Amino acid sequence: MYEVSLTESYFPAHGGPEPAPQTIGAMLRASTARHPGQPALKALDYDGTILRSWTYADLLSDAERLARALASRHAEGARVAAYANNVPEWVLLELACGLAGVTLVTVNPAYQKRELKYVLEQSRSEAIYYVADFRGNPMQAIADAVCDEIPAIKHRILLTDHAALFAGEDTGQLRDPKPSDPTQIQYTSGTTGFPKGALLHHNGLVLNGYESMKRAGLKPGDSFVHNMPLFHTTGCAILVLGGLAIGATMLLAPMFDPAVIIRVIEREKTNFILGVPTMLVALIEEVEKTGADVSSTTRIMSGGSMVPPELCRKARKVFGAPIQIVYGQTETSPVLTQAWYEDTEADLTETIGQPSAHTEISIRDPGTNKVVPIGEQGEICARAYSVMLGYNDNPDATAATIDSERWLHTGDLGRMDPRGYVKITGRVKEMIIRGGENLFPAEIENALLEHAAISEIAIVGIPDEKWGEQVACFMRGNTHPRPDNGELKAFIRERLAPQKTPAYWIWVEEWPLTGSGKIQRFKLAEAFEAGAYADQVG
Repeated sequence: MYEVSLTESYFPAHGGPEPAPQTIGAMLRASTARHPGQPALKALDYDGTILRSWTYADLLSDAERLARALASRHAEGARVAAYANNVPEWVLLELACGLAGVTLVTVNPAYQKRELKYVLEQSRSEAIYYVADFRGNPMQAIADAVCDEIPAIKHRILLTDHAALFAGEDTGQLRDPKPSDPTQIQYTSGTTGFPKGALLHHNGLVLNGYESMKRAGLKPGDSFVHNMPLFHTTGCAILVLGGLAIGATMLLAPMFDPAVIIRVIEREKTNFILGVPTMLVALIEEVEKTGADVSSTTRIMSGGSMVPPELCRKARKVFGAPIQIVYGQTETSPVLTQAWYEDTEADLTETIGQPSAHTEISIRDPGTNKVVPIGEQGEICARAYSVMLGYNDNPDATAATIDSERWLHTGDLGRMDPRGYVKITGRVKEMIIRGGENLFPAEIENALLEHAAISEIAIVGIPDEKWGEQVACFMRGNTHPRPDNGELKAFIRERLAPQKTPAYWIWVEEWPLTGSGKIQRFKLAEAFEAGAYADQVG
């Protein structure tokens, strides 16, 4: 840990001199020079068998091949979308975009037509790289239908069609982007109901991934199963870029299946695990059920929600390692604070650790923007190399998030102690964190308000033992008979990804309102927990 004794809720940048800025390509070439023959990537099938392996030299070669192909059909700075689950070609595309000076737009593979169309149009993508389907979602059919309505889309390429994917590799030329150049756009839902595209640069993603894995204790030659979604910074920055920068071996799982993951950990003797708490619970249950030998695990990282003390104790018992929590957001590439391996159980379970290397963190009064005294609640703010360039084509949202002194305002409320350890105490925004995934009420509300039977709506987060929070939908309407829950679920599933589907559907006759007429969501949540709507929940 960093030894400090603070007098106000401001933690200055620590960790020694900040490394020279670098690009994705520079990082990959440097790691390859150090570990050319070491396995870098192993692609797993759905049953855990290894389909194909790449050494560091192989990975660099294929990434450069694909980069030349991209350069042959996309101008420098062009935006291209990846709409796929965890396939090895996704990793190659991420690295190749960095080498070709092309910006990768990451897309959740659960997205439906409405969501995909918005992302493609807002990002100004000119191509989509996709898979045929994943977990029953007909992604190629969805993408083709959407792209038929977007004239700007020039290319539609299946990632598994290597002839099309690598076409042009003999004519394209590698480019030399700057560390400050954009390399990815990742979408994070906003309180306005429309996702905002965080424009992320090379150095932010590369250095943040490296520093996160370094504090986690990952070493050259270590290995880990990659079971986090690639479309998010956790998957493509911390695990892919961070793992490659360290010199580790990544076993890429196409999806999270606890039985498969545990079999691979036991067989391959992997050393590191990253998962949101709900994933870790499932992995622990699988080990307890099967008796698998997972003693090779030395480090565990988690984020997305706080780690309960009982889960931390179980992790130590089952894996022999504590859970180090990380906190951050897409806009910061993503990690801002992280626990240390040697931290006490109280710090591991009641705080989000100390600030990351080369990162300033302050707790500020939301009204005055002044740093608050130690121990007082305020908004968690960050200033660091990892902060995004801004929201794509959205200067108003950028200005509302990054102030004139370059402090990024996270929207989360917290407190800092004299050691610089931070606790989350609430959210300025009304975000719901379900199973480690950020969900925003306005987006769900806007989609459901298209239903003729709903005239008013409030989406609220309800505490849940398994998921952290579940989505509850409170509604008012004038039609009778009212639609049943099955109809409402089918309606929302046609418009939004499955994880955004409310778990509870509650009809109300009146709202608890503020003096200005705004719905008091916290009172709805309190009434729900008190059992006021038990007759509708069942």
